[in-house]
Amino acid sequence: MPKSKSNLIQSVDRALRILECFSRKESELGVTEIANRLDLHKSTTFGILNTLENRGYLCQNPENGKYKLGLKLFELGKLVEYGMDLRTSSLPYLKKLVDKYGETAHLAMRDGDQVIYIDKVEGEKAIKMSSQVGKRAYIYCTGVGKAVLAFMPEDNIKDIVKNIKFHKFTLNTITDLNELKLELEKVRKKRYCIDNEEIEVGLKCVAAPIMNYKNVSVGSISISGPTSRMNDERVDLISKDIKYVAVKISETLGYKMHCNN
Repeated sequence: MPKSKSNLIQSVDRALRILECFSRKESELGVTEIANRLDLHKSTTFGILNTLENRGYLCQNPENGKYKLGLKLFELGKLVEYGMDLRTSSLPYLKKLVDKYGETAHLAMRDGDQVIYIDKVEGEKAIKMSSQVGKRAYIYCTGVGKAVLAFMPEDNIKDIVKNIKFHKFTLNTITDLNELKLELEKVRKKRYCIDNEEIEVGLKCVAAPIMNYKNVSVGSISISGPTSRMNDERVDLISKDIKYVAVKISETLGYKMHCNN
């Protein structure tokens, strides 16, 4: 459902409208052409074009002074395509996990200092939970988040954890930086992690990282269920399966498992 136009930020809206002016037939446009098409002042249009060019979303043809779409848009488009490919290759594995355990399976992908759910498969035993496709998740107190964070490059981890604003959702939520670092060490050793009612009371989750060809996490998968069913024995079984499945999905991204993994 579209949001009210009263909530729109005018400058952002104008910038997006400018990007949408370009097409296959009109791959290059000048300042005056764009200004007239969108009924904007030429100075306003030039300012937005200059900003978009500075950020890599547009580039200028030095021969005629006209603008065309920049490589930054291509990079973002590849991220969307990548997410869709990951979803396609992961879905059969998620379904097998759901068929075996009857709980809910998630596929998440890292997006900056958060993770975003890009797929969800519910089993016949599944309980209602707040997760949904397209929703972002906290990286420090969810299974999918911790699984991704633990296997990111060290510099990235440092940048993310130093800016985390911890919120206590339950009695089990990690709210201390040192505690989080210890948890990530455990995750790296086991190659899976558990969200033991850290984000939602009564919900336990087992998650494992999805790695790329650089041996860096790009996403994660999880199985979530009520604590009443997710006892130690069942969690142990799920952890073995989810690690195996995570490796199989990772292999579709060029990941090679080494002996020390």
